This record gives sequence, structure tokens and C-alpha cells, in this order.
Amino acid sequence: MAVSLTARQGALAGLLTATAGFVDGLAFIHLGGYFVSFMSGNSTRAGSDLATGDLRGWALAMGLVFFFVVGVVLSSLAVHLREARSGRQLPAGPRSTAVWVSLALLLAAAVCASVPALLVAVPPVIAAGMGAVNGTFTRAGEVTVGLTYMTGTLVKTGQHLAHALTGGSRTVWLRYLALWAAIAVGSIAGAVTYQAVGLAALWVAVLLLLGPAVLLSLRHRRLP
Repeated sequence: MAVSLTARQGALAGLLTATAGFVDGLAFIHLGGYFVSFMSGNSTRAGSDLATGDLRGWALAMGLVFFFVVGVVLSSLAVHLREARSGRQLPAGPRSTAVWVSLALLLAAAVCASVPALLVAVPPVIAAGMGAVNGTFTRAGEVTVGLTYMTGTLVKTGQHLAHALTGGSRTVWLRYLALWAAIAVGSIAGAVTYQAVGLAALWVAVLLLLGPAVLLSLRHRRLP
């Protein structure tokens, strides 16, 4: 949960969430109203498309859901294999491996976007990358902070705001609100950038992930 994060981890979560919003914002426009990180939205689109006879839209929405889950699987396997290779469970904290998997997938999507014959591969690869980044904050194989879906985060915001109004902590709700704000601001930036440069905006997302991936890897190297 966001409340358990240190200030540095909170900043990392905010950056990754803003990146997810950036990618979702540009992809939403590119795909004409479908998502690459918000799978509840795609599930609703799939249902409405099927009900109205839009089989192409249904297939697109369900395909994005499928590849999002593929990204989660790839990220989880990568983290598991790294722990198995080291012979011990990694200490609590963000997993650089998950960020690297997400980065590699977004890099692949950016490359595909520059090759006309490979444009069809861009949306599913992006969706996989967004699924993969959710493996960054995990404990015992379970996600502790969801980075690309904010419904639960808004529920936590409301709950902790209620606690604040009834004598509880006055600031905890702000941590959850900050995550929501990160994805909202990121989506605006992604949409604006896409309208300016098209799918080349994916290179911005690659750069946004590169810094955290390198810094986390350096941190893990210093751990005993």
C-alpha cells in the first residue's frame, strides 16, 4: 500500500504511475478510445462492443487485456528467476527487474512504431509493458502498490479522508491522492505529446523509465 512506502519509494511510484498515465493518454487517442493500462475500461468496452455487434472493437479490447496479463506474467517470472538465481528472496522494496522488463517492452514498441510494417504490434506490446510495470512493488509475489489502475487508490483516498475527518491521520489520504494525480497529469502530457509528434512520444516514456531502472539496479548492487 502507498502508506507503507518511504518518501523515496513514493516518489518512484509517482514517476512510474505518471509514465503509465503518459502512455495510456497517447494510446487512448491512437486507438480511438481504448486503453493500454486501464483494463477495467477495456473490459467495459469489450462488453459494449460485443453487444453492439462491433467484433473488431471487441477483439481489440480483449487483445489488450490479454497482452496486459502477458506482461504481468513476464514481469513476475523475471523477478522470480532473479530471486532463484541469487538463492534468496530479495529484500522488501521496489524490484528493478520489473522496471527493466517494462522498459524493454516499451523500447520494442517504440522501435515497432518507426517501422510501418510493424505498427500493428505496437498496441499489444505497450499493453504488455504496462502490465509488467505493476510488478515493481511486490511482497511475496503479490502486488502491494498498483501503478496503472487507480480505482482502488481513489477508494483508499476516500477511506483515509474519512479517517482524517474522524480523528485519524490528516495526511495519509494525500499519498493516495498523489498517485491518482500522477496518472492524471501523465495522461494529459501523453495526449499532448502524441498530438505533437505521434507515436514517437513513446521514446519519452522510454526515457522516463530508464532513469528509475538504472538507479534501482545500482541500489540493488549495493545491498549485501
